Amino acid sequence: MSPRRNRPRGGEKPTEPPAEPGERYGGFGRSESWQGEEWLVRHVAGASAAGKRYRCPGCDQEIPSGVPHVVAWPEHGGVDDRRHWHKACWNAKDRRTTRVQRSRNAPKY
Repeated sequence: MSPRRNRPRGGEKPTEPPAEPGERYGGFGRSESWQGEEWLVRHVAGASAAGKRYRCPGCDQEIPSGVPHVVAWPEHGGVDDRRHWHKACWNAKDRRTTRVQRSRNAPKY
């Protein structure tokens, strides 16, 4: 038995538009104003979030691998300014206090 072909036989290859730099995270993006600054916000699907764990700055809890979440960064920021948030935490960012209460043994990053 021969292996399965992953490409259609014959015909023209489908052409896809070139990926824009903002489409890297596999979701739709938009710009939001928060704390007097413009933020770029992108939703990440669970399948696109496989392999890494992140810490949400809103609740200081871990975002496990494979969980849909939000990536936000200042419009004029760089790669190091990106933050991964739970969707609910990002939506509640204006209702949260400025100081997150941590337990004594919680990491401070």
